[in-house]
Amino acid sequence: MLILTLRRHAHRLHRWLGLLIGLQVLIWLAGGLVMSALPIERVRGEHRIAEQAVTAVAPDAVLPLAEAAAGAGVQALRTARLARRVGTPVWHLEAADGRTAVVDALTGRILPPLNAKEARAAAEADYAGPGSVSAVERLTEPPTEYGRPGPVWRVTFGDLDATALYVDETTGAVRARRSRTWRSFDLAWRLHVMDYDDGADFNHPLLIGAAGVAVVFALSGLVLALLWIWRTGQGRLRARAARARQALPRENTAL
Repeated sequence: MLILTLRRHAHRLHRWLGLLIGLQVLIWLAGGLVMSALPIERVRGEHRIAEQAVTAVAPDAVLPLAEAAAGAGVQALRTARLARRVGTPVWHLEAADGRTAVVDALTGRILPPLNAKEARAAAEADYAGPGSVSAVERLTEPPTEYGRPGPVWRVTFGDLDATALYVDETTGAVRARRSRTWRSFDLAWRLHVMDYDDGADFNHPLLIGAAGVAVVFALSGLVLALLWIWRTGQGRLRARAARARQALPRENTAL
């Protein structure tokens, strides 16, 4: 009687929880399949990064840091970095008050933000795919897939994966690589963590509650499975005992 009561309650609980959480469990499984099937290197666009020779900038071949900072009007430096911007050696300067400046390390000229031509050149130098540039856009409010505030240049290539490179308009560096593969992975992730905005929060009450319900759903299913195994085993034992009792009279008659 206790077993039947337990089975009835477990079956009822499993059925209603299945109606409540079954679709989300399916989404979790499908999302996990998508994310595990897509190579992370392809998601990140690493297979489309062009190999570039690293050419160091010799400090003695450029303007001294003090001269570059004075020309830019930066009195108190917080950080300074010598790098290249679209092939040109530059000083990246950050003042103590947070102001930044990019100075041509050869002429001392303060460089303005990248224009469309320079952004395109920076993206083409980084890209190793088969497509050509199909669009160059300056975005003051970039989409959430960029993951940073603007402004930024988005350079889109006409390959099958619709690769888009986001180029920092100050430094000329590629800050993000996005594609159809990345967006498919991102959609699977957002559905997986139930954060339908940007997928950044996976500790919110909706996900925790759904996960708790799913655990109870799985446990009730486990109880039903164990009860089924127990009932099947009991049925087989009873059938075997019945066959043994039926066989006894025939053996006695033969004697």
